[in-house]
Amino acid sequence: APRVIGLVRVVGSSRGVSSAPRPNAPVRHRDAAALIGLATNLRRRVVRNHLRRSGQSTLRRTLAGLLLDTEHYRTRRTDRVLLVDADEIRLTAWMHTHLQLTWCQHRTPDAVEAAVIAQWAPPLNVAHASGPARPVIETARAAYSASAKPEDPAPSQTL
Repeated sequence: APRVIGLVRVVGSSRGVSSAPRPNAPVRHRDAAALIGLATNLRRRVVRNHLRRSGQSTLRRTLAGLLLDTEHYRTRRTDRVLLVDADEIRLTAWMHTHLQLTWCQHRTPDAVEAAVIAQWAPPLNVAHASGPARPVIETARAAYSASAKPEDPAPSQTL
C-alpha cells in the first residue's frame, strides 16, 4: 500500500470470514468486500494497524470476536482489550491466509466512504451499514470486548 490517503477494501475468501453472515444483497463482484475503511496513510493503516495490533484496528477486533470460539484467541486488558502477543501473530497469519486487501487512493475518502459502503454492503462494517450482518458483528465486537477480565488491582504494600 502506498503512503497516501484513500480507502482500504478487505476481501474475504469463501473459507475466510464464513462465520460472518453475508447480507441479502446481490454480489456485485466476484470478490465481495468484507470491510471498507478509510485511511490518512494507507501503508501505515495496513502495516501498523490491520496486520499487527488489535488495539488499533476495528478490523482485527471484529475478526477476533467472530473467531473467538473457533480459534480460541486469548485476550488481556490494558486501557483496552488486546489479543495476547501469540494470538496477535496467529490472527495475522489467519488474515494472510483468508483475506485479500486492495486500496484506492482518494483525496477525500471520508466524502465517499458512506456511498462506497452502501454500494458494496461489506458485512464487517457497522458504520454506514445495515442488514442482517449488523447484529452479528455487533455481538462479535461485544464478545471480544467482554473476553478480557479487568486486571486485578496491584496488591497493597504494607509497611
